[in-house]
Amino acid sequence: PQKMDVINLETNNFETINAVQLIKESGRDFPNVSKVISLLKDDHIEQPYGFNFDLEKEDVVVTFEGLIDKTNFVKLIETVLKILQENLSTPVDIEFASDGEFLYLLQCRPQCYSHDIVASPIPKDIPEKDIIFSANRYVSNGLVPDITHLVYVVPENYAEIESKDKLKAVGELISNLNNLLPKRQFILMGPGRWGSRGDIKLGVSVTYSDINNTSVLIEVARKKGNYIPDLSFGTHFFQDLVEASIRYLPLYPDDEGTKFNDHFLNTSPNILGKILPEFDYLSDVVRVIDIPEVTNGSVLKVLMNADLDEAIAILDQPGVKKATSFKISTSIIQPSDDYWRWRLQMAGKVAENLDPERFGVKAVYVFGSTKNATAGPGSDIDLLFHIDGTEQQKSELLIWLEGWDLCLCELNYLRTGYKLDSILDIHLVTDEDIQRKTSFAIKIGAVTDAARPLPIPKKS
Repeated sequence: PQKMDVINLETNNFETINAVQLIKESGRDFPNVSKVISLLKDDHIEQPYGFNFDLEKEDVVVTFEGLIDKTNFVKLIETVLKILQENLSTPVDIEFASDGEFLYLLQCRPQCYSHDIVASPIPKDIPEKDIIFSANRYVSNGLVPDITHLVYVVPENYAEIESKDKLKAVGELISNLNNLLPKRQFILMGPGRWGSRGDIKLGVSVTYSDINNTSVLIEVARKKGNYIPDLSFGTHFFQDLVEASIRYLPLYPDDEGTKFNDHFLNTSPNILGKILPEFDYLSDVVRVIDIPEVTNGSVLKVLMNADLDEAIAILDQPGVKKATSFKISTSIIQPSDDYWRWRLQMAGKVAENLDPERFGVKAVYVFGSTKNATAGPGSDIDLLFHIDGTEQQKSELLIWLEGWDLCLCELNYLRTGYKLDSILDIHLVTDEDIQRKTSFAIKIGAVTDAARPLPIPKKS
């Protein structure tokens, strides 16, 4: 480890600093610091003993060797994991802290397992014109149907950007598209390393919240002479991708036997200027393709087969999206196509029973999987409230909605057996947000996948 995330108590901000420098300055304040570090001596690394070493003068390396070799730490963690797994009936991930004496459990959550992550058969008789890309390295299992939009960050054009501000603007654009395009019905495809933090020339600088609505995250490694760029393989947000069932795929377009439809990706109409005109100056770098519009109604589906180490994206006629079976304890929730219908009906009930004058609400909208008829038993109900009231009215609105949230969670559990902590995903926007098209306000009146207005009582 080279860096450490800390809280600066003077500025009350998160900072990332050099770990060794912090240990040199404040290491004596850390419990069991000798178990965390090793000392570089000439041509070898050795463990410090007792307190007979000077942190400021020594060549320090963070290895955790003493913690692993000279304490029962690994055995303790193993025991904790086994006890939690036995009592919760599922393998878990944990986050913890230690003061050198006691272990404090900060977070415990089930490891994600999805029943729909199975190998998809890869057909061999697909017409060349219907193939958008294929892969034959590091492929996992899965099937992603009904993709309506493809966002392509053109590797060659991204590499030519000299301005750091413009590179950052590409990340901001991706974040806007993430909120604007149909949830889980678009692909993000870009060069190198999504989420790059240091040298953002290596890949688009985004956080998980900037890409969390995509269905597939793809990293493209195009040859530059004899050099092939390194990929991150989704590691910047690996656990988040796994838990959200977002597929990751690396593409090596120059590999023998792979397909990469440059013509489709580079010549299909780019709708970026229509949906986000303020980012039109980046149209040569970021291409947004409306697949049904370009293909007269077809959608894209991605088939992934880890056994064959093959994946392929092909154009397909849209089908009815079926919900997946979920196993909850010993009961099986049968597939159904009415999850979204019930959610849409409940969204309508919330809007219908609203008091606009009391809460300072001008309009209510529904968007996301409920509006797009793709919701499953664990999906949120995405609601957008256009408000113009006081802070007190805003606070009262959120309390009122919390009551609805608790009731709808219980109803969803009784209907499906699927227990949720929260089902209403509430977003508030103001006149200024709508005017500036910031946050989720871009959903209102959007060219593609616009939020759907819900009837509310008229103000008296």
